[in-house]
Amino acid sequence: MSEFRKPRPSRLPRRIVLPLLLALVVAAGAGLYAFQPWKAFTTTTVNESLPAASPSAAASPAVGATGPSTVPEPPAGPTDLARGGFVSHEHATSGTARTVRLADGGRTVLRLEDLATSEGPDVRVYLSRRDAGAAEAGLGQGAVELGRLKGNRGNQNYAVPAGTDPVGYRSVVIWCARFSVSFGAADLAPVAMPSPPAAREEAGRARPAVVQFAVPGHP
Repeated sequence: MSEFRKPRPSRLPRRIVLPLLLALVVAAGAGLYAFQPWKAFTTTTVNESLPAASPSAAASPAVGATGPSTVPEPPAGPTDLARGGFVSHEHATSGTARTVRLADGGRTVLRLEDLATSEGPDVRVYLSRRDAGAAEAGLGQGAVELGRLKGNRGNQNYAVPAGTDPVGYRSVVIWCARFSVSFGAADLAPVAMPSPPAAREEAGRARPAVVQFAVPGHP
């Protein structure tokens, strides 16, 4: 009686197995790089003070100059141009956005205060010409990038590029460039600008004088 032998299971040749394993490793690494799932469990807090005025903003009197010396007035404080609160899009987002003209008068920054959102891969801060609701579908034409998000929590400053007028932008968007989604956005509502003291004094001087005439026999 002949002995029955079980067929041996077929094995893939090593020249096929090794490239296949290498491809799986590369695919897994690419997936981790793209999604960075660990960031769902991490938090980066960045707290910055509002930048001070540039030292060159306060001019000093020239040495040896003739004529009466004048003491330069200290620069005015920072001025809010617009502000608004964040609303959530792809991720829960809260906080306040402000565009601020610094005391030196030449620089404008976007300031995020009490920001709370999620971390993610390649998250950036944009000024958009769309309002916060419309920005959920995309940044729209003419959006200006201010840089990578420094942290998903805290108080942070982002320089507005020179030559960019923030008045022409309607919202701030926390944008994930990797997946083209908005984490959250804030509408920028203009802040009423108070009249400077010089303008108020000029308006007071421009008021017409009231002339009173005394009529004889009448008190």
